[in-house]
Amino acid sequence: MQFRRLEVIEVAALVLGVGLAVGGWLAGRGFAVGRSNDRFVTVRGVSEREARADLAFWPLRLLVADNDLGNANARLRAQIAIVTTFLARQRFDTSQIELQGFSVSDAFTNQYRDAGTSLANRYVIRQVLMVRSTDPAKVLKASQQVGTLVQAGIVLSSGEEYGSGGPTFVFTGLNTLKPAMIAEATGRARESAEQFARDSHSRLGGIRRAFQGVFEILPRDQAPGIDEKQQIVKTVRVVTTVDFSLR
Repeated sequence: MQFRRLEVIEVAALVLGVGLAVGGWLAGRGFAVGRSNDRFVTVRGVSEREARADLAFWPLRLLVADNDLGNANARLRAQIAIVTTFLARQRFDTSQIELQGFSVSDAFTNQYRDAGTSLANRYVIRQVLMVRSTDPAKVLKASQQVGTLVQAGIVLSSGEEYGSGGPTFVFTGLNTLKPAMIAEATGRARESAEQFARDSHSRLGGIRRAFQGVFEILPRDQAPGIDEKQQIVKTVRVVTTVDFSLR
């Protein structure tokens, strides 16, 4: 009986030893696999497209000044008629022109005015004629002939609410470009990752994670002082950041 007990103890010890050995191998294997999964490369892919504006806004800001409010208002009405005729000659649908931003300022209400100073023009009236068109090229052409309005005695002013005073050109088709541009940027990121894998004698695996980045609409001619909104032709750009695993 004592001999059999020794055999049972030896068998149990052998099984325990084998189990510990296998467990240790599996644990080591799992650690090795885990460390291999930590090997990855981070790359960026860029996609750019040239796009043309498909919408234009052109604010024409009128300004008249007079010492008589009635005369100032009459002059403003006359100037609106002249500008409307000008736009009709440029083949714009004048029924779509909006009158915006009407304001009247009275110099007598200016608390910083010197009471002893005489006023030649007490009242100043401002009015914005907003041209909205889906033909940006026509708007650009008309804006280049605005000098004829000045020759007709029209006083045009600039305003902060619409920038420098010229037309604003907008591209509204960004959503149609997004799928193809994201695919292109991701493809270029993969090309960079494949080159890195070859240089490091590794094999490229799948995507661990990816960041799309923000779509930017930039001026085609990127130079100091050039605003994207002033150009009909623009550059759409996106940069994606992708992590690829390495094997």
